[in-house]
Amino acid sequence: MNVYDSARMAEVLAPLGYARVGDAEAADMVILNTCHIREKAAEKVYSDLGRLARLKTRRAAAGAPLAIAVAGCVAQAEGAEVLRRAPAVDLVFGPQTYHRLPEFVARLARGEGRVLDTDFPTEAKFDFLPRARAADGVSAFVAVQEGCDKFCTFCVVPYTRGAEFSRPAAAIVAEVAGLVAGGAREVVLLGQNVNAYHGEGADGPVSLAGLIHRLAHIEGLARIRYTTSHPRDLTDDLIAAHGAEAKLMPSLHLPVQSGSDRVLAAMNRRHTAADYRHLVERLRTARPDLALSSDFIVGFPGESDADFAATLALVETVGFAQAYAFKYSPRPGTPAAVLPRQVAETVKAERLATLQASLKRQQDAANRAQVGRTLPVLFERPGRRPGQRIGRTPHMQAVHAEAPAAAVGRVLPVTIVAAHPHSLAGRLAAAEAPA
Repeated sequence: MNVYDSARMAEVLAPLGYARVGDAEAADMVILNTCHIREKAAEKVYSDLGRLARLKTRRAAAGAPLAIAVAGCVAQAEGAEVLRRAPAVDLVFGPQTYHRLPEFVARLARGEGRVLDTDFPTEAKFDFLPRARAADGVSAFVAVQEGCDKFCTFCVVPYTRGAEFSRPAAAIVAEVAGLVAGGAREVVLLGQNVNAYHGEGADGPVSLAGLIHRLAHIEGLARIRYTTSHPRDLTDDLIAAHGAEAKLMPSLHLPVQSGSDRVLAAMNRRHTAADYRHLVERLRTARPDLALSSDFIVGFPGESDADFAATLALVETVGFAQAYAFKYSPRPGTPAAVLPRQVAETVKAERLATLQASLKRQQDAANRAQVGRTLPVLFERPGRRPGQRIGRTPHMQAVHAEAPAAAVGRVLPVTIVAAHPHSLAGRLAAAEAPA
């Protein structure tokens, strides 16, 4: 979502003459688009601001002013604190107000002082963003839903992104059609809780499954993905879409967070480990080759050895092609931050290492299982070596293969010859190699 938001910020600044540059040294404005989901990410913001403040001082001495902005969820959660701790910052605005960037820049140019805007405006920001978007590559992100109403006790998203909001289906279809016309072959539908999507349609509300079926009719669009999902909103029609819609890729990110029902209840997830296993069983019945990824938190307050063992057991019984695991990070203002029985950092670290080792074994096995198979790969960009191209399988595995430049933007059969920790190596099937 932050990658998407950053691209949209660049779009609203373009009419003012701004264009992206490769590094801060060459910039007239630096925008830090921030994440508040974990403490390490938030603290990194202040470290970066210290470095940028020194750059700003040097630039001022040379008569070349530099504007510094902090956007995103740290800005939303800690706006006034950012201004207090970082006097060099000129602009602070949240994820729901970046469509006002031209106004903020104008206020700064008029000498009206530093800007702080972390409101949740009544108007939808999407109504004020440019309608036409240039495709920035073969795969394009498209925000369809924002915010979350689930209030998991560890999570800041409801406080920094606001309540759930779904864009109208017609606006999304038009945006995707424009991206495809500009060269995109794949779209990734985004939302903090994307499968809660319920956008307005001509004949009533449209579910995520209904939106996917509409997008699948766009000529030239080869692949559809979506992220991130909540188990509570995995509806019957969305499960069925995984089996019925060929353009919907057989990969799904479905965070479970823990395998312990006691911990899941304390997290306010409102699903059990058995519920999650049942959903996975139904998904794999609909699409047997589905590759599943997930998120895990270890060391949630009160997590016992038995609770952690239940998480390991869920991992072993479900099987994941990829997963992300993190130590619990207390976020100010969330209920979990003040729960008793906070787990010691040393215990968190031990559990995280154990869980990551189990997940890595499964990911390695999933990669090795592809060796010898010929898979359709959508090539996205050049590789690091001359003549090398990088693409992805339907299961989101990265593939590198020798291929001509004409391969980029095409789905071509690739025979997998080797598996690496984070990618696959392949060679083009000779009969399909482009001239």
